[in-house]
Amino acid sequence: MEAFLKAERRGALSGQVVRVISNRPDAAGLATASDAGVATTVVDHTLYESREAFDAALAEAVKKDNPDVVVLAGFMRILTPVFIDAFMGKLVNVHPSLLPNYPGLNTHQRAIDNGDREAGATVHYVTNELDGGPPILQVSVPIESGDDADSLAARILDFEHVIFPEAVNWHLQGRLAHEADGAYLDGKKLPLTGTLWEWQA
Repeated sequence: MEAFLKAERRGALSGQVVRVISNRPDAAGLATASDAGVATTVVDHTLYESREAFDAALAEAVKKDNPDVVVLAGFMRILTPVFIDAFMGKLVNVHPSLLPNYPGLNTHQRAIDNGDREAGATVHYVTNELDGGPPILQVSVPIESGDDADSLAARILDFEHVIFPEAVNWHLQGRLAHEADGAYLDGKKLPLTGTLWEWQA
């Protein structure tokens, strides 16, 4: 989330972070947002009897700001169709693997265990299939000898903070769209791996 605030401050985001919502009252991002003058809301999932009830309350909280895009930054709960269907086409997440490889958890260790040469992260639109929405933008990072899951995750996270705001900015600029058959950038359908982020010299 802090990466979006930084992108906004340097003029690299064609929009404004209007609110940060968390399901955890102690989330560090709430204080970061408040310090930056951004409104915050807590929707505590422990107060609801079901995932669907929580997701309905979360959706109502998000709808109040009528956002152009909803960013799942550091939000670790699996969402139900109650929430996802309310924001289909404007819901964006980053996943720490080169999707469609390794959806779900423990992505870095799985890549190492499989003997992969590269790992990475994928920004994608969110659908009701877990980590199965259309990829938008990927970054690939070499797996180095001696890497463990923690060192690999830390290296990839630095690039997540670059590609996530970049992809969201495309959406805000109207360059990016989520259609029934996939994601489109500048009117062209993206491949199943999205577009590859170009390393800057």
